Amino acid sequence: MEREYKFYGWKDTDIKPVNEEYAIIGNPRVLYDVLTEIWSKESKTVDRSLATAFVTQDIFGGNVYGGVLDGGDYHCYNVVDGHVFDLTSEQLLDGALTYDTEHEQLREEHLSRKEIYDYYIFLKDE
Repeated sequence: MEREYKFYGWKDTDIKPVNEEYAIIGNPRVLYDVLTEIWSKESKTVDRSLATAFVTQDIFGGNVYGGVLDGGDYHCYNVVDGHVFDLTSEQLLDGALTYDTEHEQLREEHLSRKEIYDYYIFLKDE
């Protein structure tokens, strides 16, 4: 039985890794499968979009975009060769974010925050 995916853009993720080190991760759906085993059971995708988006960028290339949600938190997603997908979208309410390419997010800015950087390293090491 094939898995049913619910993350934003899952149907448009036939993207290969740009780094041979990650060749075993064939596409973002495979990465999602791996991450769902790593994310904490209590929060699954909550507050994980920044680190997840930058790990995804390391593997598949492209750019990270995002926006500010109600409450001031950022939510990030990936755009690779015109394919827009958000492995952590299940934490959002429908319509909570507009997926566009207007607000690129820079790793230098977000990974300067210790808690985000530490989680980014944790995900990469797993």
